[in-house]
Amino acid sequence: MASPMVDFKALERLEWSEVERDNAQTVAEFVQLLMNEHDFDQVRDKFSTESYIQHNRAIPDGIGGLIAYVAQLVKRFPGYSYDVLQILASGDRVVFHSHVTLKAAHRGNQKKGFVVFDMWKVEDGRIANHWDALQPLDLTSRLITLLGGGRIRNDNGIY
Repeated sequence: MASPMVDFKALERLEWSEVERDNAQTVAEFVQLLMNEHDFDQVRDKFSTESYIQHNRAIPDGIGGLIAYVAQLVKRFPGYSYDVLQILASGDRVVFHSHVTLKAAHRGNQKKGFVVFDMWKVEDGRIANHWDALQPLDLTSRLITLLGGGRIRNDNGIY
């Protein structure tokens, strides 16, 4: 089964300004390459910035830290994917409401995986900050969250 594609055209909103549309499209490309295609070299080449601040305390700071985190996740769960259901954009903020699954067989099954809200701040066309909130949907996801939580890998705070 092929990984989900971020269908930007289906998710974009007419009311967005040009800047909001550009910001949302930048984040959509970033998410597609990182979370679905797992093309870490291209993510590093296109999106690396020294000023990327990670607010998920379990993920190391910087694009390199994020890539390392997702690479470990993909190694453990090769069927990991990120299906974007809604995109919200307001000024320099872009929010994705998504369904994340760990196995290809679970894609589209709303009783498996996680509901995820991610928010990015985009400055001058570059992704500068990331925040998220996750809701595990099944016992396996709850256990993964419980066992994986607690280790703090950056000092940026969650807000």
